[in-house]
Amino acid sequence: MKMFTLTTALALLLAGPSLAQDPNKPGEGKDPVRVVMPAQIEEHFHHYVLLRALQELGYETAEPMEAEYQTMHIAIGGGDADFTANHWHTLHQAFYEESGGADVMTKVGVLIEGALQGYLVDKASYDAGITDISMLKDPEVAKKFDTDGDGKADLVGCTPGWGCERVIEHHLTEYGLRDTVTHNQGAYQAIIGDAIARHANGEPIVYYTWTPYWVSGVLVPGKDVEWMTVPYTSLPEGGDQNTTVDGKNVGFAVENVGVLARNDFLEANPAAAKLFEVAKIPVNDVSAQALEVSKGANSDEAIWALADKWIVDNRATFDGWLTEARAVAQ
Repeated sequence: MKMFTLTTALALLLAGPSLAQDPNKPGEGKDPVRVVMPAQIEEHFHHYVLLRALQELGYETAEPMEAEYQTMHIAIGGGDADFTANHWHTLHQAFYEESGGADVMTKVGVLIEGALQGYLVDKASYDAGITDISMLKDPEVAKKFDTDGDGKADLVGCTPGWGCERVIEHHLTEYGLRDTVTHNQGAYQAIIGDAIARHANGEPIVYYTWTPYWVSGVLVPGKDVEWMTVPYTSLPEGGDQNTTVDGKNVGFAVENVGVLARNDFLEANPAAAKLFEVAKIPVNDVSAQALEVSKGANSDEAIWALADKWIVDNRATFDGWLTEARAVAQ
């Protein structure tokens, strides 16, 4: 075994700054960072932007993992991943608590501010007076949105296991819609694709969606469709949440989306923690990238390219994140 002697220590000292850690690369020598992303490819872009920032800070980044939303939280809580950049602060609260909560994880910063969710209806139906989801309690109104002949409205809803499933199921009971509305579930891209096709054929549609996402770039609110209201706010988690957008009560909390990271990772990596705290991407930029994905930029290589282009176009902002992250590591 080689002994670390005073002579060795003096030699290292005399070797000077070349052996010191690069202050611009506080992540050098750390364990590779493990990110878990949604299985929805449209929601990979903002993760890749953060991964590029981590790489510029000197971190190695492991191959990204993919999972459904609840499983993402379980992976972080159980130590199989270090962070995700797709934690919806209100919608995913139950997933957060069920996976260990504040004892093992921290919600860090607001990466995407002003994310929306809710129910939308084709503009012709809205202009005809069908403006509130509770109106579907009327069997005659519900029949207008019946696609399978059972007399009930077919609501394009939420993939099983997502946070929105809990809210929609709660609303169906709370607003008395169980007898007249069917919550159609499945792979979201497939069921919303069917609704888009029906709208193109001039048929009435009612559906759930969210922003940032590509759907509102195809079915444009105010032009093709309109956001519906709810009679009053009622959410499964309770609480006094803001559900009003432009004077409309859309029934879902107006959301912030941010990083959820393991406490031990944040403690060991102050530069990464600061990056997660200060990074922000405009919601419209995220929607624009999702629309590009829906048009065919749906490979890992294409989404990395979208992330790299966003960084080039927003280099001053991106560099500002890095400057703050490096400062805390000095």
